[in-house]
Amino acid sequence: MHRTSNHALASAMLMAALAPSAMAQGAAQEIRIVLPEQPANLEPCGTIITNVGQILSQNVVEPLTVIDPETGQPQSKLATEWTQVDPTTWRLKLRDGVKFQDGADFNAAAVVFSVNRMVGGKITCSNIAKFGDAKLTVTAVDDLTVEIKSDKPQPILPTLLSVVMIVSPKTAANQAVNDPVGTGPFKLSTFSPQTVVLDAFDGYWGKKPEITKATYVWRPESSIRAAMVETGEADLTPSIAIQDASNPETDFAYLNSETTAIRIDTAQPPLNDLRVRKALNLAIDWEGLAQLFGDDIKRASQMVVPGINGHDDALEAWSYDPEEAKKLIEEAAADGVPVDTEIKLIGRNGIYPNGAEAMEAMMTMWQAVGLNVKLTMLDVADWLRYLQKPFPAERGANLLQMMHDNNKGDAAFTIPIFYRTSGNYSTLADPAFDKEIDAALATTGEARTTAFKTIFAKARKEVVADIPMFHMIGYTRVGPRLDWKPDITTNSEIPLANIAIND
Repeated sequence: MHRTSNHALASAMLMAALAPSAMAQGAAQEIRIVLPEQPANLEPCGTIITNVGQILSQNVVEPLTVIDPETGQPQSKLATEWTQVDPTTWRLKLRDGVKFQDGADFNAAAVVFSVNRMVGGKITCSNIAKFGDAKLTVTAVDDLTVEIKSDKPQPILPTLLSVVMIVSPKTAANQAVNDPVGTGPFKLSTFSPQTVVLDAFDGYWGKKPEITKATYVWRPESSIRAAMVETGEADLTPSIAIQDASNPETDFAYLNSETTAIRIDTAQPPLNDLRVRKALNLAIDWEGLAQLFGDDIKRASQMVVPGINGHDDALEAWSYDPEEAKKLIEEAAADGVPVDTEIKLIGRNGIYPNGAEAMEAMMTMWQAVGLNVKLTMLDVADWLRYLQKPFPAERGANLLQMMHDNNKGDAAFTIPIFYRTSGNYSTLADPAFDKEIDAALATTGEARTTAFKTIFAKARKEVVADIPMFHMIGYTRVGPRLDWKPDITTNSEIPLANIAIND
């Protein structure tokens, strides 16, 4: 008969006693984040989209530069320094000793590959929107030096590079991927319809994060997300409605960088008539609508928040004047504009707390002044078809619910996307306006600020391509396990390396 020695038995008993403690310690380094919506994909070229950026940006993939949220200035990340050679050329030094999560070396060739993949036109890349229609040529000078040349002046190229996510050269160059490989502190473990799981990357070049695993799940209802954190089922949810932000110990309000708006498809009748577009803005009871967003909400007159270079504090937001709206619609009808055409209001499920309720209220207000507006709510994948070019051929007259994030310090991250003919979200086709935008983008200093203010004023008063709603106040619930608070970048990214576990 086999006998166990006293020493072996004691060792076994000790291991059994320690096992639960070790398991608990391991679990303590894992967190669960609940998001409002499932990401449509995990393509690094889409990190300016909230539900992609909050998972991937600064976690799986990293850019060449990052923007200091306090100063708006570019700081080093995968690039350590940069020099402007001439108005159209910049030279960057790259960080040494960095590896991708698949073992490939980070070097100048990887940067050339990543930028060419982004600008090559073979994949739909939301991030390229920040560069307008600039043509970029990237050259490897040596293993850790790259030169980026543009066909037009790029005075803030280091700032623009903060949206260029660097991916492994083994990444498919001609199709979107759902298995991104970058240089970040976490690597993708699982992506399914139910969850995304990230595991810490042992070969990370920077400081080792305290968290070893992050699991992301999604629930559209704000109250459910808040309850999940309250009960410990989740540790963090980045976006809850004001009515659910009821616990001062766990709920944090913060000024984020998001501007809510409705994009008007100016190419489609009756929306191609300026009077109809003005009427859409005048028909909204802005004070009543603001009750869905909280007392601290700020009305928007332009598509960037205060503090961004080009924001004009003196530019007034649209007032509420339903009688004037009716009058404009009647005038347009008298001139043969088909104002009774059905206009599709396209909302996005989970875009922000109380977002569907806001769309329902606005639809009712537009109907009250004589417009035939019908609401359709879509999940993000279908909604993206209407947001980005090429737009669906069958789209018809439509208004698109949006939330635009600019925390990069400069209106160059906004104006070309929405108002230039080539802009990825633009429905305009105005060569004269394009020339004004191109001239503004090539300037620096006070001239740049003034030019951007002029463009925002024209967009608000003369072009009326959108319906600016509010500059948003965010509400985030953070469980007691975590030492972390939201800031202006939270709607774009949640760097797991910045989250600590409370003892």
